[in-house]
Amino acid sequence: MSPTPTNTDVFTAIAEPKRREIVSLLAKRGPLPVGTMVDLTGLAQSSVSKHLGVLHDVGMVSVDRQGKQRIYKLEANSLKTVFEWVKEFESHWDHQLARIKAKAEQRAKSLRESN
Repeated sequence: MSPTPTNTDVFTAIAEPKRREIVSLLAKRGPLPVGTMVDLTGLAQSSVSKHLGVLHDVGMVSVDRQGKQRIYKLEANSLKTVFEWVKEFESHWDHQLARIKAKAEQRAKSLRESN
């Protein structure tokens, strides 16, 4: 099986940590110009532009031109496939959380009884 190119697959695109950082930045701050993302990430402008290009190719970001600036906006709906896939594992997390809660409650009860 050949690898899936980053420009057609959301999962592969977000596998790169710097791209996830850019996605998070756009999710938290809203639409941003490239220069602001360069300042906030500490990456070179060419690197940010390359990552944005990959994210744009898979539909994760859209771009608007405002004068000389390009403003990038997160298209959060593109993450729906990731959410749906991850949601399949939610029961495992719920089980772990319930187990942790039960142990914490048991420990708290033991501490109250010993006092």
